[in-house]
Amino acid sequence: MKTEILERIKQLGGNVDNVKGSSLKDDLLAITFDTVLYQRPVDTPWASAEEEEPIFGIGDFIDENTELLKTDKQALYDKIIDKYFRLTEDSYGQSFWQPVLFTPFKEGTADFEEWNSDFTADDTDLSEIIKVTNDKTPDFLQLFYTYSYPDNFYICLSDPDPENTTLFGTDHTVFFREVTNEGTLEDFINTFMTKDELLEIVRKQLEK
Repeated sequence: MKTEILERIKQLGGNVDNVKGSSLKDDLLAITFDTVLYQRPVDTPWASAEEEEPIFGIGDFIDENTELLKTDKQALYDKIIDKYFRLTEDSYGQSFWQPVLFTPFKEGTADFEEWNSDFTADDTDLSEIIKVTNDKTPDFLQLFYTYSYPDNFYICLSDPDPENTTLFGTDHTVFFREVTNEGTLEDFINTFMTKDELLEIVRKQLEK
């Protein structure tokens, strides 16, 4: 795995101490986070990135702490980090790092017993995956799940570029019947904000 990916994971709060470089699977399974992740705002047809809240509901949270904003901005910033950068299931539009093997094609596994009949059905569509891996029966590793669409993100262990694998998205409502190519893992990791990057966005908004 690329050094740049590991460095970015560390910047985002990930623990890579147990990464040994033995294999892509083992290295990714060894990484842990004690916080959720947030993607930085991007321009959309209906609003610019600067007009979007960097985290859902953060504007209301700041409004609830206007006195602190006037008297001690650093305390407010600390409070923002404490509220949002933790393992929470409260819905703020976050993503979760949760590496889990998924082996619907590997006989003898629980995933095979539960999922193989679905994955050999006509409506399963792995075409986007096969374009990249040339593997019709891959072993997967789920890396993220989110509160957005799609809500599950996977890599294939047979990816031809284990240094910077391609990430695929699929939603639980269309599980592997619709699959999107989300680009490289490095590019995807770089869509998330560090704590400092979030606070920089907040500061700019408050200074307007």
